[in-house]
Amino acid sequence: MAPADFEVAVPRVDDAEELASVHVQAWREAYGELLPEHFYDDVARESRQVRWSALLSQEGAGERVRVARREGRIVGFVMSGPSAEQQGHPPVRDVQLYALYVLSSCYGHGVGRVLLDQALRERPAQLWVAKDNARARRFYEKNGFTADGTEQVDPDLDGLIEIRMVR
Repeated sequence: MAPADFEVAVPRVDDAEELASVHVQAWREAYGELLPEHFYDDVARESRQVRWSALLSQEGAGERVRVARREGRIVGFVMSGPSAEQQGHPPVRDVQLYALYVLSSCYGHGVGRVLLDQALRERPAQLWVAKDNARARRFYEKNGFTADGTEQVDPDLDGLIEIRMVR
């Protein structure tokens, strides 16, 4: 797949169901054994669909979310916005990358890079990434991010340890 084989667009409200499926599948592919199976089941997918429907219904959602489509199907997405305090860690950048997921069938084809560029351009930003997700950490390092030494345990992710990366 060449970069021209996909397009980046603002998602529509009726994309919520497909986005939820891609979200859960991308989590399975990215986190695998790092999270329990219930993060990838039908209940998780339904929960994600409710969240995506609500988010995409909000005014300004198009400024925060982009999807990558290949042959009309969503293969990845990115979400960014103003940084927020997390678990007592004040933000160190004004902009935060909240999510960037691409289906594994598109790994290495530039989809993640294009989504990242669409969301952040060259702006300084921060993000939280699973400490044990070496592939994601390498991707962010290639794109100018560095771990700043801040860690947190995410109670919503069964105690998964996350690190903050900044650029």
